[in-house]
Formats: sequence, structure tokens, C-alpha cells
Amino acid sequence: MAEGFEDKLAYFQAITGLDDPDLCTEILSAHNWDLELAISSFTSSSSSPPPNLPTATTTIATATTSSSSAGADRPNPAPPGLVWKLVTLPFYVVSGGIGLVTGAVGLGVWVAGGVLSRSLHLLGLAAHRGQESERLVTLSASASEAADFVAEFTREFGAPAVRFVAEGFMDALQRSQREYKLLFVYLHSPDHPDVPGFCSGCLSSAPVAEFVTENFVAWGGSIRRTEGFKMSDSLKASCFPFCAVVMAAANQRVVLLQQIEGPKSPEEMLTILQKVVEEYAPSLVAARLEAEERQINQRLREEQDAAYRAALEADQARERQMKEEQERLEREAAEAERIRKEEEEALIRAAHEAAEKEAALARRRQEKALSLGAEPEKGPDVTQVLIRFPTGERKERRFHSSATISSLYDYVDSLDCLKAEKYSLVSNFPRVSYGSEKHSLTLKEAGLHPQASLFIEVES
Repeated sequence: MAEGFEDKLAYFQAITGLDDPDLCTEILSAHNWDLELAISSFTSSSSSPPPNLPTATTTIATATTSSSSAGADRPNPAPPGLVWKLVTLPFYVVSGGIGLVTGAVGLGVWVAGGVLSRSLHLLGLAAHRGQESERLVTLSASASEAADFVAEFTREFGAPAVRFVAEGFMDALQRSQREYKLLFVYLHSPDHPDVPGFCSGCLSSAPVAEFVTENFVAWGGSIRRTEGFKMSDSLKASCFPFCAVVMAAANQRVVLLQQIEGPKSPEEMLTILQKVVEEYAPSLVAARLEAEERQINQRLREEQDAAYRAALEADQARERQMKEEQERLEREAAEAERIRKEEEEALIRAAHEAAEKEAALARRRQEKALSLGAEPEKGPDVTQVLIRFPTGERKERRFHSSATISSLYDYVDSLDCLKAEKYSLVSNFPRVSYGSEKHSLTLKEAGLHPQASLFIEVES
């Protein structure tokens, strides 16, 4: 602890006369270590509680007085003052809170087991046994005690009555924290003569029952049972009937805000409880609003995070789409380039083949022209041949009558007048085709001497 805090603690103890350093630390912490405010709140009997009561997760310190009375005097209830009183819970009660999770799970399994057992009974697959045998998992000891107390109280005093929660003290305390309510505690002493009248006349009255149910979380326990006895010892219950109003504090403690001892009428009980609610409701409302604000801020942050993630995912999706589109365009461009190159290569090959073919034809024409030899002069053994081409062009040449029909084909092939490779020489009248079977005949043998007129018939 810092030196300044130690000085304030020592000065506060000297002024107030309190010997417990932990209690003094609780009081100073509740006032944010404002020494003047803490001393003023302690010594004043009419001032209001500190404006910034800590929430249930921090140490909560506030005021209490006893409005108890024993015997027949029954004075009017005193309003809650500012006498600090922190109550340390026994280990049994605190450890009982550990059963929150196991108790909840056990209750769920018990319900499921009851449904299963009931189904088996309906189907005739299970023998009927007692109610206790149907519980697959029992409740915790503290929850079982509370449930038994609620059942016994309802059976004995009926309704309307204060609606006590059927769960252990720590469970009820945590419920009050969650619901931002104070915890109303009733310790039941079955042997005390004033208890039956108090329960039937006060706790079972409609105004008290409705007010407690609306403004508090109510927990009750019998001092004959373990948890009820421990709580009566912790709260120093010296007279019955005994009621108290508490709220959670740190370090396994509760703050005793109000204790009500001895029999009370419904009007007296309502006056006391209304005073407590008026004093501490603003702090609970502020705590609830602060928690709601935290939840709203948390939800806002979550929504902002979700919006950011959605925007990020949308950006990533757009980037992926743009990348995929770019890749598609690149693939299409590459495919188009490949096709273009293939077409260029095909054109080059075609041009090369055409050039080679043209060169081959030129060589062939040259070879054919060389094989014909020189054109003979006119004479009796010379045949005059006229050849008409499909284009209408005419060519005429003299051949020796002893030359063969194939010489006429060589002559046509030596000219650059016909592109077709398959053709036949045909006489018009009489029509005679000089195909390959007649290539070896001489012009004279073929009846073409001394002159002949032929045309070219291209074969399809």
C-alpha cells in the first residue's frame, strides 16, 4: 500500500475508533480514498450513501442499522443509517456457490431424465418407482435445502407469500447481482413462538409479498439446516423472526444493509423495506445503466468489428474477382496470341507450300518443254495440232506424225495456261477422249494426222 494510503488509513482509524484495518480500507475505498468524505459519511446519520457504489464485481460497502426489538415493546423501525457492517461469509456458504454450474447441469439432466423415465413408463418399459428414484443427478446440498424450505414454507403458510428462490445462498446472491436487486434474507426458526404469526400475518400478506417480489431477490433458509444455521451465525441473528437486506461485497463478504429482528406488522415491514429501497435503488439503477452502457458499447464494438470484417471480406472478394478477371483476360490474350501465331504459321506454311508447288510446276514445265524438243517445220510428216483451253485460250503447234499422244500432254504441261493436274484431251467431232490408255499411240495411229483440233476436259 502506498505511503499516502497508509497515512489516510491510520488517520481514519484514529478519528473513528475502528480497529479493523480491512473494514477501514473497505470504507475508504468506497469513497475513492477521500478522507474527508469518508469521515463525514461515517459520523453523519442522515447523509446518503456514496454516489459511486461499486458494482457486484468490486467491494461494495454501505450502511446498516438494526431495527430489532425483542419482547413486547416493538418500537417503530429506525431508518437505515450509516453504520458500516461487512459480514464475512462462512466457507461452507462460499464453496456452495461452486455448485452453480454443476447444479444447473444437474437440474437439466434431472429434467431430461424425468422426461425419459416418464416416456418409459408410458411405454411400459420401466417399473414405477418413487419420485426420488427418477432423479438421475441430484441437486447440490445448498440448492436441495433451499428447495425443501420453499416447499415446506408454501405447504405450511400457503400463498400469497414472499416468492423465495429455490437455490443456495450464493446462487441467490449472484442472481441479485445479475438482476441489479438487493437480496432479502429470511432465517426461519420453527421453534420460536413469534415465527408462525409473522410468517402468516406479515410475509404471507399480499402487500409485503408483492413488494419483496418486485424489488428484491428473496432467499430463505431454516436454522435447522446447515446453510440456514451458518447464515444465522454470520449475520449474528439473536432474535427471531429474523430478516435482513444484503448486497454483495468483495473477498467473500456481503454488506448488511438492514436487519429486521422480532415480529413486525405488514405496515412496519413495508416501511423499513421501502426506506432501504429508496436509499439504495439509485445506486442499483446507476450500476444497471452502467452495465447496459457497457453492453451497448460492447455490442457497438462487435457491430463495428463485424462491419469492418464484412468490408474487409468484400474488399478481399473484389480483389480476388479483379485478380481472377485479370487472369482470365491474360489467358484470353495468350490464347488469342497463340491462335494468331498458329494462323501466321499456317499462312507461312501455305505460302511456302504454294511457292514450292509453283516452283515444282515451273520445273515440270521446263522439263516438259525440254522433252518436246524443237518444233518441226511444215511437211508431209508433220501434224498441225490446235488445243483449246477451258479459259477460251488457244494454242497451236506442229508435231511429227510419229510423236505419241503423250507428247501432246507434255506440250500442255509445258504451258502456263492450265492449273489443273488431271485433265483429258478430247476431240470434238467425232468425240474421242485420248486418255491414258491411248498415250502410247502416235498421232498418225490415233487419226490426228495431218491436223487435229482438241480441247481440254478437266476431270473433277
